[in-house]
Amino acid sequence: MRGIHQVLHSTNKLFFFPKRVAQIGFSALAILLALGTFVPQAKAQFTRQDSLRGTLSSLRSCYDVTFYDLFVKVIPNEQRIEGHNTIRYKAVNSFNRLQVDLFANMDVLSISQQGKPLSYSREGNAIFVNFPKTQEKGKVYAIRIDYSGKPRVAVNPPWDGGFSWKKDANNKDWIAVSCEGIGASLWWPNKDHLSDEPDSMRIITSVPDGLMSVSNGNLRSTLQAKPYNKKRRKVALKNTPGFTEYEWFVSYPINSYNVTLNIADYAHIQDVYLSKETKKRLALDYYVLRNNLEKAKVHFQQVKPMLAIYEKHFGPYPFWNDGYALVETPYWGMEHQSAVAYGNNYKNNNYGFDFIIIHESGHEYFGNSLSCNDHAEMWIHESFTTYMETMYVEALQGYKKSVDYLIEQKKRIQNKVPMIGPMGVNYEGPDSDIYFKGTWMLHTIRNIINDDAKWFDAMKGLTTTFARQNVTSEQVINYFSAKTGINLNPYFDLYLHTTIIPTLAYKIHETGEQIAVQYRWTNTPPDFAMPITVSMGNEYSKRITPSSEWQEITMNKIDNQTFKVDIDSFLIKAFETKE
Repeated sequence: MRGIHQVLHSTNKLFFFPKRVAQIGFSALAILLALGTFVPQAKAQFTRQDSLRGTLSSLRSCYDVTFYDLFVKVIPNEQRIEGHNTIRYKAVNSFNRLQVDLFANMDVLSISQQGKPLSYSREGNAIFVNFPKTQEKGKVYAIRIDYSGKPRVAVNPPWDGGFSWKKDANNKDWIAVSCEGIGASLWWPNKDHLSDEPDSMRIITSVPDGLMSVSNGNLRSTLQAKPYNKKRRKVALKNTPGFTEYEWFVSYPINSYNVTLNIADYAHIQDVYLSKETKKRLALDYYVLRNNLEKAKVHFQQVKPMLAIYEKHFGPYPFWNDGYALVETPYWGMEHQSAVAYGNNYKNNNYGFDFIIIHESGHEYFGNSLSCNDHAEMWIHESFTTYMETMYVEALQGYKKSVDYLIEQKKRIQNKVPMIGPMGVNYEGPDSDIYFKGTWMLHTIRNIINDDAKWFDAMKGLTTTFARQNVTSEQVINYFSAKTGINLNPYFDLYLHTTIIPTLAYKIHETGEQIAVQYRWTNTPPDFAMPITVSMGNEYSKRITPSSEWQEITMNKIDNQTFKVDIDSFLIKAFETKE
């Protein structure tokens, strides 16, 4: 539901431009034109299916989802599911036709409204539903979609998503789903667009007896399936003996790709986190394979200190009433809201923490609470969350260690295409750069601001001001600029919309007890003026603001000390020239 009107303006503005220049800001475009920089395309051509999935067309913007009521029966020995989803929505405009999404390999059994069948047609993964009576603007309606099929099997989860049908060490079924990027519609019918999230959701899963199913939110009830009884609430598609239903309820907006199910012979660990800020108790639930129970009790002790650090810097955990959970999965990890997927085999890194716990839990703030509207802007999710890791290291081990952590990540920057891609086409961008170039961009912005009180205040303000909302890149950048009193647009634009890494050329001339240093940017537009730090060894430093024109500073010579450009605080390059 949230954010739908916000994205309509930006999508309509950009939809008719097929190339990457369609979605870059005017300031970024000016940079590219000034430099004669080639603007690469992520794909030579986007397909009709890309547009049907990625575009907020009139058949999707006409309605605003308010509630999903999903039932899924999972049949492991057939790797098949069957179920239904009731979609409650408010008509934004009056209409007689809408689009929902479900992968083409999944069968639609029926679509109905108030028990009466509706006609529909399919085009690949898109379903177009027809209404005999106009859905009138401002009114609330619901449709039910019954479906079944064998969902896509994940090839390389969580990156290449789908269902993972595995066995645990005791040869019991261990099943999970991951669908970020590829889409939640690979396993359940929904409006599969990032901009529209329901206010809340119910998820009921029916699984073979002896297995537990864990989804998002709170577990409301567990019911062993019995032969049909009129007095019993009719939930299941088939009341098959030998199956147990688990009813979960999500009380906050949730992105469709965050909706999950995890099925295994789980052991359950319960704990509580006491907030220093609110003095309230947050329920902690860990669902792990039975053989890993004792290991998990020790390993997951790092959750509470993490929550305390995140609370200090980003505000209270954003889904408090639904609790925080870690769920063991047969793949590495995923930020499923209030049910974080964990599959890192209880390993800490060289800095003494489990990367998957820290990173995926960070997404509860950036990605699940503060969310982007389009896959082209996934840097908002990944860049901030990756920098959260750095702030976590800084909180426990100090700033120098956090910079060491960043330097290790810097090696993974590819910088082949800009971090922001084409809008409205379900763009899947440069994976590693929205993490590693993105975190270095934020580290650079922090050092441009050069005032940690303002930096931390802006970070916390961003997550609390836009808690459980959808945002655009423009909103994020404008917020930081307003909060810090610095126009940060030129710096964000350069790093997000181009592959330029500002490169400083400098010349050194000795004059008695001093050195004269001339310097300039070699590859930035004429009006680009980004402050950086230079120093004489480790003795003292100066703040300079290079431009495309040569400038000069003088510095006192110090024995055995050399002139340095601070490349550990800024995503820049530097070289000495004799020209």
